[in-house]
Amino acid sequence: WAAMKLTEETMGMKFGDSTNALLVSCRSGARKSMPGMMDTVLNIGLCTATIPGFLKKTNNPRFVWDSYRRLIMMYADVVMEKAEGIELGEGKSIRKQLDQMLDEFKKKKGYKSDTEITADELKDLSEKFKKKVKQVLGKPFPDDAREQLEGSIKAVFKSWNGKKAISYRRIEGIPDDWGTAVNVQAMVFGNMGDSSATGVAFTRNPATGENQFYGEWLVNAQGEDVVAGIRTPSPLNNETKNEQNKHLKSIQEAMPKTYKELVEIRQILEKSFRDMLDIEFTIQENKLYMLQCRVGKRTGTAAVNMAMEMLKEKLIDEKTVVTRVDPAQLDELLHPICNPDAEKKVKPIAKGLPAGPGAAVGKIVFTAEDAVAWNRKGHKVIMVREETNPEDVEGMRAAVGILTARGGMTSHAALVARGWGKCCIVGAGSLHVEASAKKIKVTGTNIVLKEGDIITINGTKGNVYAGAIDLMDASENPSFRSFMKIVDKYRTMGVRTNADTAEDAKIARDYGAEGIGLFRTEHMFYGKGSEQPLFLLRKMILSANETERRKALNELFKYVKKDMKATLEAMDGLPVTFRLLDPPLHEFVPQGAEKQAELAKALGIRKSDIIKRGEALHESNPMMGHRGVRLGITYPEITEMQVRAMFEASAELLKEKKHPKPELMVPVTC
Repeated sequence: WAAMKLTEETMGMKFGDSTNALLVSCRSGARKSMPGMMDTVLNIGLCTATIPGFLKKTNNPRFVWDSYRRLIMMYADVVMEKAEGIELGEGKSIRKQLDQMLDEFKKKKGYKSDTEITADELKDLSEKFKKKVKQVLGKPFPDDAREQLEGSIKAVFKSWNGKKAISYRRIEGIPDDWGTAVNVQAMVFGNMGDSSATGVAFTRNPATGENQFYGEWLVNAQGEDVVAGIRTPSPLNNETKNEQNKHLKSIQEAMPKTYKELVEIRQILEKSFRDMLDIEFTIQENKLYMLQCRVGKRTGTAAVNMAMEMLKEKLIDEKTVVTRVDPAQLDELLHPICNPDAEKKVKPIAKGLPAGPGAAVGKIVFTAEDAVAWNRKGHKVIMVREETNPEDVEGMRAAVGILTARGGMTSHAALVARGWGKCCIVGAGSLHVEASAKKIKVTGTNIVLKEGDIITINGTKGNVYAGAIDLMDASENPSFRSFMKIVDKYRTMGVRTNADTAEDAKIARDYGAEGIGLFRTEHMFYGKGSEQPLFLLRKMILSANETERRKALNELFKYVKKDMKATLEAMDGLPVTFRLLDPPLHEFVPQGAEKQAELAKALGIRKSDIIKRGEALHESNPMMGHRGVRLGITYPEITEMQVRAMFEASAELLKEKKHPKPELMVPVTC
């Protein structure tokens, strides 16, 4: 309360006073920005004792009652429900119920905006809100300024352990024991009329990284209105107008003097912090107040562009440039992404876990076979499954994206997709996949999608959209190459890549890989052009004796040598580590009746022989069973063939004056 006394003296007002009341806000101050995750309460101090004096002082009853109804809504939500651990169920929170009352009132009156509600109507709504709060939460809204402040401080501290804050910390890798500070600030008001406003701005464009003052604002509003979507915010300046807000006045047009002040503050803050900042401001009766400033969130593209631009401006040095880009953000620059402007215009039909980077647009298919077939015909497809299994790998490779209704971030689909850099969303639980009927139903809606329908998936956000959204190549960025050169200059560790094809090896080399750390030989039996090698591998597995196995392996040899040679050539002069065949053999035996029948016919054996062989090879624990080095011990001819292919491929390249550097990995040697 000593700090409150200093604030009272500075502002010339007194908290809880009946004639000259100081109102305050209560917000978090975590050491790392967690936008939207922590709770805030505004207008603390409005109560029966202070409202009459506030009405007289401001001579603006609409503003006073608008501020009071906002306090009731925020306090009931943050302090009385969330902080108390009360869970009213989906769509039944006190905030939802109060919002619904407000919406129904506006609809009844024919109002399109909150600003049309009169002072008397706001006063009446405030009383109805208090009754609703007591009815739903079982206790009255506090009518004492000090009680409101103490409750708000405790609630903001507690919000550190709220569900959304915990989830966000898990994703961002923020330690739980950091905790948060709580800031109590004197209130200034953007809802005092047309000469007042509130806004959020970024000192540079957070989506592109352009050195462009970027933001949004609302006249006669408080901070939460800008992000809540209650009204369409106006652009900060003419330069950043878009199709949605081009008809609205920017601050630059409506309040040129204030805009000039903002520009000056932007320059001061950037020079001081040497970073892109997210700032919140309020304009109270034409006077500008800065509420808070923090390092702004940005896309991977923006992070690279800003860092390189600030280097040119001599705001930061090269070592700082390297630290300005989160390693996870670099993944965004290697994959096509949704055009941000196009994505803003549509709503997702479903949401899942973002398991694979980038974005993809394609036609829906429901089986691996269809994915391969449609791909051969030149169609871009997205394979939609309840969940995937190893049998789907060919289809996953052929598809531009993968979408599953079940599974998590470590599921088969997620692991394979990430390994391939393939766009993927898993665990989209609202999707009911009927593969046999070749359709998807979206739970809770009338949306039904069928085979051949086009969808867009954003594997970075986990969003699924009906129809096509324009994609853009995130790596079309000259700053990216410059950034990577600086990274190379200061790194102390060499980096190799995982690659299973010559094409992947070339891409990795282009991005600076110093070799291949893992070439999984089994992957050459899946994907484009793998039909004959896979057939020969299955022929070897189903052979009755060693002589037949060696015959099949000799036929397979040329395909293995060809792939190894192409990869060694792509990485000429750099090491390539070939891992011997690792998976248990049963994984290569077809499981579907139709495929088993086809293979039996091609090999001239009975279908029952394939089933018996598959059952004999099946592992109850594939991770610890008959695989890796154990295969080489049981069937040394398999290892012989692979090693011979590696040596002959290397010898041929040496004759061609190339510089192959093969290495061999023997898997599961423990």
